[in-house]
Amino acid sequence: MATQFPDDFKCPISLEIMSDPVILSSGHTFDRPSIQRWLDAGHRSCPVTKLPLPDNPSLIPNHALRSLISNFALVFPPKPQPYPEPQALISNLASPSSCLDSKLDSLDQLTKLSKRDSAFRRRITEAGAVSAVLNCAASDYSSLQEKSLSLLLNLSLDDDNKVGLVAEGAISRIVAALQTGSADSRALAATIITSLAVVEVNKATIGAYPYAIRALVLLLRDGKGRGKKEAATALYALCSFPDNRRRAVQCGSVPILIRIADSGLERAVEVLGLLAKSKEGREAMERFNGCVMVLVRMVKNGNSRGIEYALLTLNSLCCHSEEMCAEARSEGVLDLCMGFVEGDNEKIRRNASSLVRVLSGGSMR
Repeated sequence: MATQFPDDFKCPISLEIMSDPVILSSGHTFDRPSIQRWLDAGHRSCPVTKLPLPDNPSLIPNHALRSLISNFALVFPPKPQPYPEPQALISNLASPSSCLDSKLDSLDQLTKLSKRDSAFRRRITEAGAVSAVLNCAASDYSSLQEKSLSLLLNLSLDDDNKVGLVAEGAISRIVAALQTGSADSRALAATIITSLAVVEVNKATIGAYPYAIRALVLLLRDGKGRGKKEAATALYALCSFPDNRRRAVQCGSVPILIRIADSGLERAVEVLGLLAKSKEGREAMERFNGCVMVLVRMVKNGNSRGIEYALLTLNSLCCHSEEMCAEARSEGVLDLCMGFVEGDNEKIRRNASSLVRVLSGGSMR
């Protein structure tokens, strides 16, 4: 009977045996590649406890656990597991004669296997899975569309696939799901865009695609819970590319983001911080009655990342508008900033110090 590795040796994210275990500030251990992808996607909470993390979470090598895993593997070497043959599953997806339940089962198997194993993701991609999955994603059956998008999300985890998926036409299917899919499909589609936008060239390609940013803005406006968060995260990923800031503003994102920020969603403030770097974004914020008050409430009540980006946004607005400066002063921003200039958070301290100089009359542009 084959010896099983203890569950403590497995990463809570990938469920695979850890090769480089690291400890998060929450006290939980993860495999470095898995937790790094989680953090790179913009998450600032522990995947296990859901508790908030610092802005720049440290990853401390768990040398003791790494040694235990290595020693266990020497004494009880794992039996090699043969890869299942994916071609039959892919052929079933591509066949017009396959019934719905059969396709759903094939997608379930491919999704489960691709979630845990990057080698298997490469294998099914090379076997031509993308075209078949994209066709399923265009289905009118919501269950088939959702499972197809889940598989596409797994495939997008590999850097080599991020550009390849876009080249094979994935964006058209993803945008269609954003526009007309179920709530789960729309949230999944937004998450895929966030994953694909890790590659710089994809930010430009996705942003220029007709209705891509508009569909995200509509999900931001109309979505619930997860949908709103995923839409805001996708916009944040795309708007690090300057041309996409103008597109997002033109799609009416600013008033929606301000209202959502006022409800406490810090990610919306992060997007505003990026949009405020553009002239169009600042002008849209200036036209919104109460924008400064919303940002001040975030400074008073938000978490560290919300405070950082609220100060950054105020900085951009006040640097270019005396009217915004006057409103910020009347809202007590100067006193608030003085309370941050000696704080421990470097980014908040830097943004607060810069805003103090602006409000004191030193850095108007």
